[in-house]
Amino acid sequence: MGYCNIRQQYSPELVRQRAIGSPAAFLALCGRGVQIGTEVGLFFAGLWADGVSGQADDSVQVKKRATQLRDLLTRLGPTFIKAGQVLANRPDIMREDYMNELCVLQDDVPPFPDEQAFSLIEASLGRPLGEVFSSISERPIAAASLGQVYKAVLRDTGEEVAVKVQRPGVEPLIFRDIFIFRTLGTFINGWSLRRLGCNAELIVDEFGEKLLEELDYVQEARNILDFYANFDGDPLVKIPWVRRDLSGPQVLVMEWIDGIRCTDVEAIKASGLDLPAFIRTGVVSGLRQLLEFGLFHGDPHPGNIFALPDGRIAYVDFGNVAELSQSNKEILIDAVVHAVNKDYPGMAGDFIKLGFLAKGTDVAPLVPALEKIWADSLGQSLADFNFRTVTSKFNELVYQYPIRIPERYSLVIRSLLTQEGICLTLNPEFHFLEVAYPYVARRLLTDEDPALRTRLFQARHLHPILPAACMTRVCLHVLFQDGRFQWDRLENLLRLAREGTGGPGGAPNPAGLDLSATVSDGARVVLLDDQLRRQLLRAFTEDDRLHVEELGRLLRLVQGDVDLPRVVQSGVQQLPTLARQLALGWSDRVLAS
Repeated sequence: MGYCNIRQQYSPELVRQRAIGSPAAFLALCGRGVQIGTEVGLFFAGLWADGVSGQADDSVQVKKRATQLRDLLTRLGPTFIKAGQVLANRPDIMREDYMNELCVLQDDVPPFPDEQAFSLIEASLGRPLGEVFSSISERPIAAASLGQVYKAVLRDTGEEVAVKVQRPGVEPLIFRDIFIFRTLGTFINGWSLRRLGCNAELIVDEFGEKLLEELDYVQEARNILDFYANFDGDPLVKIPWVRRDLSGPQVLVMEWIDGIRCTDVEAIKASGLDLPAFIRTGVVSGLRQLLEFGLFHGDPHPGNIFALPDGRIAYVDFGNVAELSQSNKEILIDAVVHAVNKDYPGMAGDFIKLGFLAKGTDVAPLVPALEKIWADSLGQSLADFNFRTVTSKFNELVYQYPIRIPERYSLVIRSLLTQEGICLTLNPEFHFLEVAYPYVARRLLTDEDPALRTRLFQARHLHPILPAACMTRVCLHVLFQDGRFQWDRLENLLRLAREGTGGPGGAPNPAGLDLSATVSDGARVVLLDDQLRRQLLRAFTEDDRLHVEELGRLLRLVQGDVDLPRVVQSGVQQLPTLARQLALGWSDRVLAS
C-alpha cells in the first residue's frame, strides 16, 4: 500500500463477529441502529426542510445546521466524535463551513464513576491499588470519550505516573457503530467510487483501524517505546517512559508529565522560556517525526503538548499515531521543494505519487489550479504562507478534480494544521516555512541516508509506456528545471541549510554544515551519469559565457563546510565499486549501439 501498517487486529470479519456474534449482541445492534437512525434522520429532515424553504445556502442557517451536526455527533458517542474529528480534515468529503464547525469538536465528556475505574485498574494489575501505588488521585485529572486519566505515585520507585483507564463498555459500542457504518457504506459505494475514487467500505475500514488502535493500550505502549527510541538523546524533546509490566489492553501506566500547556503564552513567558526557540523546537520535532522517523503523532492538540521548565517540548497520548514508508517520506520532501521552487508540474506529479490522484490521471488541467492556489497562499513571499489558507483553497479544488485524501495524509494535514495553530497562538507573526524549509534544505544536503542526498542531483523514472530497456532518464527539479541548472536554487539551498537547525530537536549544531558526504555523492553521480555530466557542462557554459562568477559564489559558500581529506578517503574506498559501475555502463552502451 506504499506505507507501513501499525500492528493491527482489525478486520471486517472481526467487526461482524463482535457486532452480531450472539443474540444479545444482535439486539444491542438493533437498538443502536434505531437510535442512530432517529437522530440522523431528524438532522437530515432539517436539511431537506432548508432546501424546500430556500434556506439551504443561507449563511446563518448553514451555521445553525453545522452546530447541530456537532452536537449530534457528541450525543451519539465516541465513534461519532472521532468521525467528526476526521471529517474536520477531509475537504474531499465535507464542505468548508461544516468543517470549520467540526474543527471545534471536543471529546471532553463527564467522567465515569471512580469506583468503576479503580475496579478496572485493579483487575488489570491483578492486585489491590495500594500494593502498586502509594497514592492515587480521588478524581480523574482528565476525561475523554474513550477513557480518563488519574495521577498516582508508584510505591516501588516513588515516581509520579499517569494512569490511563478505558471507559467501560466503549469497545462493544464502537464495534456496533463500525458495523453500521460498513453496512451503510455498501449503499453509497457507487457515489464513493465516482467522487472519492475509493470504496466506501475501505474508508470505514481505515477509520476503524485507527479507532481500534486508540482503544488498544498495549499498542499505545509500543508506540510510546518507538517514540522514546526515536528521540533518545534529543536534548529538547521529552517522551515519557511507560511501565509495560503495569499496563494492559485497558490500563496504561506512564510517566507523569508536569509541564505548561503549550498554548498558555503567559505561563510560558512567566517561566522564562525562550518562546521563539520553543516554537522552533516544536516545528522541527514535528518535521523529524514526518520526514525522518516516518512515525508521527496524529493528534498533537494543545492538551497533548507541554513546555517543560528546562525548555524541552513534551508529547503525551500516543494512541493516534501513523507511519509513512521511506519512499513516501522522500516524496513529501520532494513536494516541499517543488512548492517552494514553484514547480507546479512537479507538485501535480506528487499528487499521484502520494495517492491523491489515481495513476494515469492527466494532471495538465490541475497545474494552473495549483499555481493559482499556491500564488494566492504565498502572497508576496514565503513569510505570507500558512497551511490554513492552503487547506481552505484546496477545499474548492477537490470538488473540481477526482482527488481523494488517503487516511494517513489526512492525519498529516491534521497534524500540520494543529501544530501551525499552536505556533500562531504563541506568536501571531509565526511563519511555518521560515522554520520548515531550512530544515528540509539541511536534510537534502546532509542526511545520513545517501538515497535522499542523491535526490538532490537526479532521480530516475521508468517511462509509463516504454519497456525497461528503453528507460527514459529524467533529471528532476531540485537543482534542475526544464533542463537548465538553477544556480540560484543551489545558493538558496545552502544559505537556508546554514540557517536551519542541525542538532537534535532544533538545537544548533556546533559542527556547522558538513557537506563532505554530499560532495562525495555528487561526484559519484556525475561520474556515472553521462546525461547529468552533459547538463552540468551546459550549465557552466550556457548563455554563451562561462559561469565563473556563479561557481565562485558557490565555492565561497561551502568554504569550511567540506572536509577534503574525508572526501578523498571516501573516493578511494569507493574506487572498486565505481570502476565496476563504469565498466558495466560502458558495456551497456557498447551492446546498445
